[in-house]
Amino acid sequence: QMSLAESGGGSVQAGGSLRLSCAASGRTFSMYAMGWFRQAPGKEREFVAAISRSGGSAYYGDSVKGRFTISRDNAKNTVFLQFISLKPEDTAVYYCAADLRYNDYVPVSRGEYAYWGQGTQVTVSS
Repeated sequence: QMSLAESGGGSVQAGGSLRLSCAASGRTFSMYAMGWFRQAPGKEREFVAAISRSGGSAYYGDSVKGRFTISRDNAKNTVFLQFISLKPEDTAVYYCAADLRYNDYVPVSRGEYAYWGQGTQVTVSS
């Protein structure tokens, strides 16, 4: 079982920066691939970024490449999502997700993740 808790959301001006954190429970965090998804009002939940168990591989959604960076600290059971150059269209609830993996495969679709956090709101104003 895995519990996830996101933090760090808030309101920011366009062009600004922000960092989200996701703290995971349990002692086997390093066996989980981790991902971030977001959902804007009236839209489907979309893939943002994901990172392998070891942190050696990461993938990003096309709309955030070059602006967002995912990282993890396995010693602290935490995954991060760093934003730069935020845009109003980045406004959404951001969700952290986890999936147990026995290799360094990085899942990028919603259905591949078994555990989800409650989400944290990010609002970018123009």
